[in-house]
Amino acid sequence: MAAVSMRLPVARKPARPSASRGGEKHLVAPGDTITTDTGYMRGHGTYLEEEKLIASVAGVVERVNKLVCVKALKTRYNGEVGDIVVGRITEVQQKRWKVETNSRLDSVLLLSSMNLPGGELRRRSAEDELAMRDYLQEGDLISAEVQSVFSDGAVSLHTRSLKYGKLGQGVLVQVSPSLVKRQKTHFHDLPCGASVILGNNGFIWIYPTAEQKDEEAGGFTTNLEPVPLSDREVISRLRNCIVALVTEKLMLFDTSILYCYEASLPHQIKDILKPEVMEEIVLETRQRLLDVEG
Repeated sequence: MAAVSMRLPVARKPARPSASRGGEKHLVAPGDTITTDTGYMRGHGTYLEEEKLIASVAGVVERVNKLVCVKALKTRYNGEVGDIVVGRITEVQQKRWKVETNSRLDSVLLLSSMNLPGGELRRRSAEDELAMRDYLQEGDLISAEVQSVFSDGAVSLHTRSLKYGKLGQGVLVQVSPSLVKRQKTHFHDLPCGASVILGNNGFIWIYPTAEQKDEEAGGFTTNLEPVPLSDREVISRLRNCIVALVTEKLMLFDTSILYCYEASLPHQIKDILKPEVMEEIVLETRQRLLDVEG
């Protein structure tokens, strides 16, 4: 019979409010009065009542000149042009694929918005339309960039660069989009031997770092070779580190993930998910980030 590890309940330390560089963030709950000044304009997440501007969602107050809005802390992904996303194909339609990207509506990837195998540039023919399921089919994971946003909030994607395309072997972690920090690049080859794609939509893909990048296939050839045990252990540790950072509400970017990975090395992979270990390594990660910023 397998041994079962049990932990006694421990008192958790109260979380300290984290201050941003521009001072403390103004957090509000639904129904809180943001301002009584009538000179402000009402933005998303707010409403007017008795000449008071009141929050309709829980989140952070953002001011742009006279416009006041509340950015929700937990929300579905709202696409912006240029965002890097990881998505799953849900349906093959005429000249397009439907993609699940953690937003309110399915995203769209047009046949004309992707590289053809081999990277050749030409008009899409009827043969290409018949071969769509050979390129991407239901269940496939892809990385893509947001090309445009429709009026109803749906997102149109494109994979016209060789760095985008079909994803092979790896692990998908789903987090809140608000915890993924916006950066110049969201593709990171970490020195620990694995790579991550930090999708702005909250889908994070962890996969073994390729020894050589195959640029001939146009993003459709996936490596299905067995992943060595050492790579699988690194990927599992990174996955648990990301779960720990999300649980402790720390922003996800390449430096925070790497610091958390290094702080977790004295512990076994399965132990990272224990609350007391999780708190310890995230506290060390937060301190290292503060030391670097200071």
